[in-house]
Amino acid sequence: MRVIDSSAWIEWLVDSPLASRLAGEIPEPHELIVPTIVQMEMCKWLIRERGEESAERFMSYTTECIVVELGTEIAWDAAEASLRFKLSTADAIIYATARLLDADLLTCDRHFENLPHVTYIPKSGAEA
Repeated sequence: MRVIDSSAWIEWLVDSPLASRLAGEIPEPHELIVPTIVQMEMCKWLIRERGEESAERFMSYTTECIVVELGTEIAWDAAEASLRFKLSTADAIIYATARLLDADLLTCDRHFENLPHVTYIPKSGAEA
C-alpha cells in the first residue's frame, strides 16, 4: 500500500525528468491510498495549471483508489507528526494517513526525506 504526496503527483504529471522513475513507483489503484487533502491540493494545482477538465480526470482516477477522509484518529496522529517532525498541517495529515494504514509515502518533498516509511525521490537540483 502506498500514499503519493502531491509533489510526486505533480512531477509525474508535468513529465519532469523524474516522471519515468515515479511511474515505476505508482501502484495499481487498488493499492493506492489517496487522502482527501491530496485530492484537494491536486485539484487546486490542476485547475490553476491545466484547467478544470484535468482536475476532473484526476478526481475520476482517484475514485478507483482507496480514498481516505480526515477523521479523528488521523487528525490526532497528524497533530503529533506535525509537532514531532515540524510538518505543515497538510503534510502531517498525508504522513499520518500513510502511517495509520501501514502504507509508505512516495514524495519529492525534502522535508519528508529522513522520516520512516518514506520513499523520497529528490527533485532535480534538490540533491545538494
